[in-house]
Amino acid sequence: MGEFVHVEVADRIATIELNRPKLNALNAQVQREIRECALAVDTDPDVHAVVIYGGVHVFAAGADIKEMADMSYADMYAHSRTLQDCFTAVARIGKPVIAAITGYALGGGCELALCADFRIAGESAKIGQPEISLGIIPGAGGTQRLPRLIGPAKAKDLIFSGRHVGASEALEIGLVDRVVPDADVYTSALEWAATFVDGPTVALRAAKQAIDQGLEVDLDTGLEIERLQFSGLFATEDAKIGMRAFAEKSKPKFLGR
Repeated sequence: MGEFVHVEVADRIATIELNRPKLNALNAQVQREIRECALAVDTDPDVHAVVIYGGVHVFAAGADIKEMADMSYADMYAHSRTLQDCFTAVARIGKPVIAAITGYALGGGCELALCADFRIAGESAKIGQPEISLGIIPGAGGTQRLPRLIGPAKAKDLIFSGRHVGASEALEIGLVDRVVPDADVYTSALEWAATFVDGPTVALRAAKQAIDQGLEVDLDTGLEIERLQFSGLFATEDAKIGMRAFAEKSKPKFLGR
């Protein structure tokens, strides 16, 4: 779709692949292209699950520091909204999203992975938020999504120190969900994504929205979000198909409507 980020769809799984030599540095152009790809797969009815991949050597080593180095406060104040919008577009893809992490996922690369529903990492992967070593902090969601995922103390450890964690520690603290041999990262992500493609797409989107939106509000409001999503699904054909199949002890064939 773009010069450095493109989408390939096969078997109802879209792969959003970054390909900006050498380390997939996330400059402004890459950020825009990620957003465009995220919006495209979100609205494509033929896409039922998404994998975000940076290639066999690196997921994304972070923002383009050379591009940022000469920015003033006014420049970054204007750009930071675009930066966050790029990642938010990924987080709001209404389908299961898996980040397939090889090599480095640092800074913006880590923040991009945080926007996925699940993260699968190669055994030699290195993940972290090293912005503090530059005299700045994460600006694409790291201070917000990371503590929601692994808890505030562990998030502060990574953000305050800027250290990189290996795949085994990332798995231990809940930063990634699975660790596989490096050579198996992409195929394992596709296999995981394939488990969702026959599911009821409307219900999957509703579940994702209820969980993600519910995490941002108090419990009573979250329960109301759930109630409305739950009730609304009874207007779908998929709900009727699913319950009929249950009664008939057969496998449902969902239509996505």
